[in-house]
Amino acid sequence: MNKLSTFTSLLICLMVTPAFAQKRAFTIADLYKIRSVSSQVISPDGNRIAFVESSSDLPKGKSQANIYVMNADGSNKTAITVNGKGYEPFWGNDNKNLYFVSSDSGTTQVYRYAFADGKTQKLTNFSMGVDGPVLSPDNQLIAFSASVYPECGADSKANEVTDSIANNGPTQAYLADHLLFRHWTEYSAGKCTHIIIYNFAKQTYTDVTPGNYVSPVFMLGGGIGFNFSPDSKEMCYVSNHTDHPEANTNADLFLVPVTGGEAVNITKENESWDGSPIYSPDGKYIAYRKQLIPGYESDRFRLAIYNRKTGTSEVLSDAFDNWIDDIKWNNDSKSIYFTGEVNGFEPVYKIDIASRKITEVSGDKAISSFDLDFKGNLYYTASTTEKPTALYRQSLAKKKVTQLTFLNEELEDSVDIRPSETMWVDGAEGHKVEVFIVKPHNFDPNKKYPLILNVHGGPQMQWMDSFRGDWQVYPGAGYVVAYPNPHGSTGYGQEYTRGISNDWGGKPFVDLMKVTDALANLSYVDSTRMGAMGWSFGGYMMNWFQAKTKRFKCLASMMGLYDLKSMWGTTEELWFPNFELKGQPWNSDLYKKFSPSEYTRDFATPTLIMTGQLDFRVSYNQSLQYFTTLQTMGIPSRLIILKNDGHWPNNVKSMPLYYDAHLDWFHKYLGGDPAPYDVEKLIKNQVFNEK
Repeated sequence: MNKLSTFTSLLICLMVTPAFAQKRAFTIADLYKIRSVSSQVISPDGNRIAFVESSSDLPKGKSQANIYVMNADGSNKTAITVNGKGYEPFWGNDNKNLYFVSSDSGTTQVYRYAFADGKTQKLTNFSMGVDGPVLSPDNQLIAFSASVYPECGADSKANEVTDSIANNGPTQAYLADHLLFRHWTEYSAGKCTHIIIYNFAKQTYTDVTPGNYVSPVFMLGGGIGFNFSPDSKEMCYVSNHTDHPEANTNADLFLVPVTGGEAVNITKENESWDGSPIYSPDGKYIAYRKQLIPGYESDRFRLAIYNRKTGTSEVLSDAFDNWIDDIKWNNDSKSIYFTGEVNGFEPVYKIDIASRKITEVSGDKAISSFDLDFKGNLYYTASTTEKPTALYRQSLAKKKVTQLTFLNEELEDSVDIRPSETMWVDGAEGHKVEVFIVKPHNFDPNKKYPLILNVHGGPQMQWMDSFRGDWQVYPGAGYVVAYPNPHGSTGYGQEYTRGISNDWGGKPFVDLMKVTDALANLSYVDSTRMGAMGWSFGGYMMNWFQAKTKRFKCLASMMGLYDLKSMWGTTEELWFPNFELKGQPWNSDLYKKFSPSEYTRDFATPTLIMTGQLDFRVSYNQSLQYFTTLQTMGIPSRLIILKNDGHWPNNVKSMPLYYDAHLDWFHKYLGGDPAPYDVEKLIKNQVFNEK
């Protein structure tokens, strides 16, 4: 049966399979039928929840998001937007209005929905668009970030003229006099992110962070960059005002009046990162996250508070030896709730301000976001390996958990979404390494299956017991998938996280080889058919595998680092290699010691390489160099360049190709089920296709 007919038969199977029949295998198409829930916010009176519901249209390569409101018990769900362009909801303090962001007008702007008459009003009309809006407690101001020309500030008309000249002039070029002239996927092109405050009554825009400084600082994955004081007179925001922001992590907290004026740095004594500011409800403190090691972006994120009366700061969470992520004040200003990365989960914890006692609230769950009401309820979104994200309510007193959304119930009932199991392996220097394992569809313990080892990027992050496409697409095609947390992973204490720095090809590699040994010894794994894949640092590790082991029949390297010397010269955030590799290429031998390009004589393993042409974090030139080397040496290899993507490919336009290209490659070398699509057709019109 050919690839196309296989895929067609799977779709027919989905339509005709009776409810009582055995669940069918998970496919790429199923991944894009999943609907997600996010950005839940509780109304001030605790009676209603607003949230975003997202879905994808795979054939059209589009995604959409709409805002809904329902009662706190999950009843009476009502759509606030229906055009697929609504997100970031937030409540007014009077419970009468819901604010949100929409791109319905062509640019992102703030809208207000009134429950009294069911009408929606567009509030802002800022030419450069609106990002991350925050409403002042008195409901009179909205602060948002926008990319503006510093000399124009909040003058939207000047912005329009300047932007027109920049984009439509006869000469297309970028000029730079300093570093960080490009970031993530975009050139600055003379623009800078500032915080703008819109006054409802006066209908005016005020740039409260003028100058050539990015405010708030870029935070991968988002986060809190600015907030109003409870009296709506002051704003706290995060910015880096050093001369070389590309080479350090010294973000600070600044205070500025909402009318504009001189900003005051309140964390200047700390030369590392300070951010995520939130005022206490009583106005006495500002809670924030803090790091202590300059230049180290993966130092432990601690919870600290700034006393607004005394001007002093103190760390509250020294007893918590893992990263603290999202933080929220309790209504009484006496405690703070936070999420923390621990052993493959991200639970919610509570810390008492006076005693500093930390209590786990949610239990072991992979929580992606949470909110609180004043009635003693916790609302969170969470998933497991076998269950997509849903919204839950938990009574803090009774610990009772109630699921509030069931967006994927039909899919869960008909498709085999596989669970994970945990195995611990003795790793480098006596540390235990946690490994999650997902067994294939229709698993038979008496059979042997091909295995895919998936190494995470970051490198400082953790695989969790959470829903992810990789954990379902490949088991659905007949593979055992293993995802380990070697040295460098978060969630196992900061010493373990720090263990990768200055030792990229050392302890993490030892861990992964010991994990490979343990996996190869499992009764259901065919040790002669093992492959490995990885993204970013995981891609680097695939290239390091190429140099250091012949254990795998094939490799797949995505956005991977290949030549560390040239990587230093092409990445935008220099603080990362400066710290991780202990300096620059001319004063640190680690660039040579741990560079896969130094060991080409040992290359032999067939490799799929995937990269994004707009990737400024790990330049796609790294993949070009690697592919050129493999081709010159006659080693089977395939290069896929995602023309319009950066370090993170577009989820609905490019990730289907990502999954199918991997299935095609693994099937060729490991003998799993064939890829359901015709990979050549998917590649056509998306990336270069040169034979």
